[in-house]
Amino acid sequence: MADADQTPLPLPVPSLARLAPGVILSQPLSRKGSGPGLIVLVTQSGATNDTTLRIENGVPSPLMKWGEESYTVVELLEEAFLEGKDPISLAVSELSKADKCEPKNAIGVIAYDLKLWNRAAPYLTSHSSIVGAVVYANAAEHHKLAITSVPVLQHMAGKMRKPPRTETRVVHDYPSAKSHLFATPFQLEFDYNIESVSHTRNLSFLKPRMNGPWFDLEAIWDEHTYWEFEDRSVPKTMATMVQEPYVNHVPTLTGGIGREALTDFYTNHFIYSNPTDIEQELISRSIGIDRVIDEFIFKCTHNAPLDWLIPGIPPTGRKLEIPFMAVVNIRGDRLYHEHIFWDQGTVLAQLGLLPEYLPIPYALPGGQNQDGKKLEYRLPITGAETAQKYRNKDAVTSNTMIGFQVREENA
Repeated sequence: MADADQTPLPLPVPSLARLAPGVILSQPLSRKGSGPGLIVLVTQSGATNDTTLRIENGVPSPLMKWGEESYTVVELLEEAFLEGKDPISLAVSELSKADKCEPKNAIGVIAYDLKLWNRAAPYLTSHSSIVGAVVYANAAEHHKLAITSVPVLQHMAGKMRKPPRTETRVVHDYPSAKSHLFATPFQLEFDYNIESVSHTRNLSFLKPRMNGPWFDLEAIWDEHTYWEFEDRSVPKTMATMVQEPYVNHVPTLTGGIGREALTDFYTNHFIYSNPTDIEQELISRSIGIDRVIDEFIFKCTHNAPLDWLIPGIPPTGRKLEIPFMAVVNIRGDRLYHEHIFWDQGTVLAQLGLLPEYLPIPYALPGGQNQDGKKLEYRLPITGAETAQKYRNKDAVTSNTMIGFQVREENA
């Protein structure tokens, strides 16, 4: 049943404290509201004022992003190190007193700049609570990185001959990255996709050492789909997502980028307009450090407009069984994005909207269609058989399409 109340539910609100010049403490921005301490060294603050965190085009500052991951974050700028100050000790002390910082005996450090890393590294071993560190730098400057006995993950922009990997040091290189700023938002060199890969690696490196924060990603995803398909509530669905989420249905370019656009999409094109007999048959589920990947069969009767799935096609009344894949990124205890894929060819075939053969509109090698011959090819697309083989590897014989050949029209 659809929820009549469309009032948006409250989201976590930033809680910032300026501890010293260039030092800001930010409480976790998760539904849980608590998490371990993380010291983030950046060249530009992620706070626009005392109550607002910076986010542009859906890309949050590190201060905001790590808060949404449910960490208690202390942001350090270069000015925090001026005049020989030790802001690392200040950060550790403040995290030990922060009510929302749990557990308190495991702190991580992330430096988005080599210069800041080299300023901070000498202080790290003085604090037994610092259990892991991450640094971004250029591969050409790898030899300039300060050494520490704290386990460290190094992200190197550029190509390295053989990135080393030991129990206490892991190095990843990014050959296509032009600068270590690929991980720093709001810079020309920022690369969304490469940063995303490095962020997942950060979580895999830090979470086991910091004892979390751990969340049941399956439960979060199942909660989201419950409000989406069963309760059919836009506000409750959106409450399971971060401040600026997005959904991308890749075959049809539908969904929504950002909270406002996604809320509009869910309201006017998805949650309230989907057929009532939708069923999702799970084929497999993979769970990573920050994502759930589902293979499933999406089943419904096409008795209502499905403009997100088959835009512009009126209801046909036909049954559909469609192989789907969903890559769901979860940030902390809320969804960040959904990348949804499906076989659009089998959808059109099941609706009876594709012919078995189509004409070949260009010349073929060897002159097969010279002398006025009109040739056509058989579409390498199937209907419900695609879902059947997705469900059961033996349901349909493999490789029959390999025998498809062109033929003369009206043969």
